[in-house]
Amino acid sequence: MIRALPHILLVLTLVLSCDKASQSSSPEKPKEAPQVSNQPAKDAPVILFFGNSLTAGFGLEPEYSFPSLIQQNLDSLSLSFKVINAGLSGETTASGVNRIEWVLREPVQIMVLELGANDGLRGIDPAETSKNLQKIVDLAQAKHPEIKIILAGMEAPPNMGASYIERFRAVFSDLAKQNNLPLIPFLLEGVAGEPELNLDDGIHPNEQGHKIVADNVWEVLEPLLLQQEQQF
Repeated sequence: MIRALPHILLVLTLVLSCDKASQSSSPEKPKEAPQVSNQPAKDAPVILFFGNSLTAGFGLEPEYSFPSLIQQNLDSLSLSFKVINAGLSGETTASGVNRIEWVLREPVQIMVLELGANDGLRGIDPAETSKNLQKIVDLAQAKHPEIKIILAGMEAPPNMGASYIERFRAVFSDLAKQNNLPLIPFLLEGVAGEPELNLDDGIHPNEQGHKIVADNVWEVLEPLLLQQEQQF
């Protein structure tokens, strides 16, 4: 279960009234209850998930991807944020640099940056991955100076060797420190390497896996939402 923000107790008072005798030949038509929509307002502050197939929810219906689960949780808590899923299968940090400005054409308040997994699978030099991620951060902050960015950490596959794995892991923690960004230490914590939580390819989370990923994201996103909610 996604950990919720502190609950706000809403007390619903039901007013019951007795029928009164009436001289009218026709009874008064009951008033319809107002319809409450959980859909975020068109101008609601945006949470952008910018990533690859993990963000896109590869192999699943869109509503089961972790960004969609985050939106569902926000809606259930009546929090006025709109999630935009900008995940693209096959995206690397280099292609992300080329796409980020187009994605940020509209105002974005929070961005969850989830890129690097495909760099690790391809054995791209971690220094190059770091440089590209820094460019994305710089471009996002230049476009929207008030944007809050959360960096999602990733691990390289075991077959890349201990030295590469260590250097790759450090990319995310180092960038988070240098830019003062909240860090999700490992996006797939509790999911990677667990067959029952992944699709047959052993790489992409299944529905249950995405629920755990959403928990990992929510743990870091929640404090930022508390800050942002006070501003809107």
